[in-house]
This record gives sequence, structure tokens and C-alpha cells, in this order.
Amino acid sequence: MTETSHRTDTSDTPASTDFLPTIAFIGLGNMGGPMAHNLAAAGYRVIGFDLVPEALEKARAAGVEIAASGAEAVRSAASAPQSLVITMLPAGRHVVGALKGSDGSDGRDPVEGLLAAAAPNTLFMDCSTIAVEDSVAVRELTTAAGHRVLDAPVSGGTVGAEAGTLAMMVGGAAEDVAEAMPVLEVVGKRIVHCGPAGNGLAAKVCNNMILGASMIAVSEAFVLGEKLGLSNEALFDVASNATGQCWALTTNCPVPGPVPTSPANRDFKPGFAGALMAKDLGLAKSAIETTGIEGRMGLLAEEIYAAFAQGEGGTKDFSGIIELIREQSTPTA
Repeated sequence: MTETSHRTDTSDTPASTDFLPTIAFIGLGNMGGPMAHNLAAAGYRVIGFDLVPEALEKARAAGVEIAASGAEAVRSAASAPQSLVITMLPAGRHVVGALKGSDGSDGRDPVEGLLAAAAPNTLFMDCSTIAVEDSVAVRELTTAAGHRVLDAPVSGGTVGAEAGTLAMMVGGAAEDVAEAMPVLEVVGKRIVHCGPAGNGLAAKVCNNMILGASMIAVSEAFVLGEKLGLSNEALFDVASNATGQCWALTTNCPVPGPVPTSPANRDFKPGFAGALMAKDLGLAKSAIETTGIEGRMGLLAEEIYAAFAQGEGGTKDFSGIIELIREQSTPTA
């Protein structure tokens, strides 16, 4: 496993862009949009597509060229001496569907796939967080079409996407990771090569299982402390300097006050929404069941966040789970 924390300064356009690949960026939503913007600001020619008109307009205003379709974005990029295709889509079925396209047999208009539109041996990089089995399908489809593939899921939320400070977990051949590294360093700050294709997604699923379970534990501890008459500030001062220290406590603290930048101080306005945590824990649950490991904490975390995301928690920050814990706690006399 190799890692870099170096990052390209996106505030200055490179003196020469002659050797920069042209990037087709498919998926310009809350995460993909800022990533495409940062790449354009760094001097890359970025040709993007999204199904949402508002996303297209925001990307256009940020310097991204807009194509009429995903395939058209890939074809336009393929005309350059070197090209890279990045996908950032909601779920595995969207990634697989975009790669394959459709022949119209389903009664809808035919849609050309990204793989067919690409020049031979194009490097595809999927930054979506998808199921392990979907990642395998993406890898097999891409290589069977004569292309190369990286999986590079991200962590850091919309704030990290906008700042270009995402953590990126990359799976793929070392030479392909090296080729993509200048691009990765524009959108990310901490980049870890986790091994062969598929390992980036595996690392993301494992990491977010830890995060979800630890946020539940931290939230339960604060509610317990409140019941015992302990102030939030006192508990934070102890735990943040003792063995309870973790990111869920010191960066995304679920109570207002101790960490002024945490979402708890903004009525849980999301950096990472509860619905997304529920989705990622669902992927962890699938992986647990597929591998047959003993994963009771991960499965319980998935159950708790699935319930949280069904209500208003889906649109709140995932640290808002503390509100559900308070609601479900027995009132004291």
C-alpha cells in the first residue's frame, strides 16, 4: 500500500497544458461538480455531463465544457492525445448502465455506452461508492472492452470536494495509478494506493463501517453522560484526550460547543448526510454477508442508520443520530 499527501495547488493554472489529459467527467452532482471545477481551475480541459440541468449550469459556470451526453463527452475527450474518463454516480447500476449503454430493446431510446465511445486503452476512473459486486462488474466490463480501470472512492464530503482535500482510496495497477496521480492530487489531499482494482472500494466500505459505528458509540456516550449529570464539555475534554479519542468525537462532535465547526452547531446541516451513511453501511452489510465474517457491530450500525435515514435524518448530517438516540432513550424521573 502506498500513500501520498502531496497536492497540486489549484489556485494557479500550470504554465503549459500541452501534456495534460483531457478529462470526460460523468456525474456533476454535489461531489462530482466541485471535483470537475477544481480540475478545470488547474488547467485541465474538462468535458462533463449530468442528467440534472442545474448541475450542468453550475459546472458550465465553473469552466467545465458541457456535452450533450456522456458518450459525447468521452468521444470529445478521446480526440485529444491523452484522455481520462471519471465517473461519479449515485449507485452501481448507474455506473454499469453508463458504461454499457442501451440498445433500445427496453423500449427507450438507444443510449451509447461510455466504453464504446472511448479511444482504445483509455483509463477509466470510477470515484463512486458502490457495492463490491458492482465494482467487479465495472472492472470486468471495462477490461473486456480493451480499457484500463481504477476505482477511487472518496471521503471528505462536499466540503472536501470543494476544497480539493478529499481522501482518496485507489485500487488498480501501479502504472495506472501513477498516470492518474496528477489528477488525483488536484482533487485530493491524502491519496492511498490500496492495491489492485477493487481494493479502493473495499477500503472505503471498511472505513465507513468504522465511522458509522464510532459515531453511534460517541453519541450514546454523550446521551449517557447527560443522564448521569455530566456536562458535554467535561466529557469531551476527558474523551478527546483519553482512549475514547476518535474522528467522530474530535472533528464531527455530535453536540454543539466543543467543536465549533461540527454540524451539531448548525442544526446538523450535512457535510455527510445520514442517507449516505445508511447507503455505505448497506454496502458494508452486503460485504459482510458475502464474505461470511462475524460483523455484528457493522450489521447493527447498518440497522440503526437505516432507521435514522427513513425520517428527517436522511437529509441531516449523520452525526444527527444523537437525536434518534435521545428520542429512544427512557425519560428519567
